[in-house]
Amino acid sequence: MANIDEAAEKKLKSRMTKIRKCNREPEEKEKFCEKIGTAFEIEFYNKNPDKLTDSISMITTPDGKILFADYIYEIPEEDEFARVPIDDKQLKSIIQFFEDFKLQLDDSD
Repeated sequence: MANIDEAAEKKLKSRMTKIRKCNREPEEKEKFCEKIGTAFEIEFYNKNPDKLTDSISMITTPDGKILFADYIYEIPEEDEFARVPIDDKQLKSIIQFFEDFKLQLDDSD
């Protein structure tokens, strides 16, 4: 079996070829984006991140519907963590809290 790093490099190259094609062809981009979801993590501030980190992890459909949401609680120095599913009531409060937030990707300094 091929080295995992080589497989990752090959897959990245393939994905980048597809992304560049989508940038040139709006119809291709629309078709491709129908199959893309988003996974992201919201990390909370902690005074001692070496001792405790906690966050909310979400996976969405291409149109932004949340499929899964978990709360993650981690004690890094002990290599321990727990994932707790977020219920609908909690999710509603989280969505309300973040309703004014907007993610805009920017690579400038």
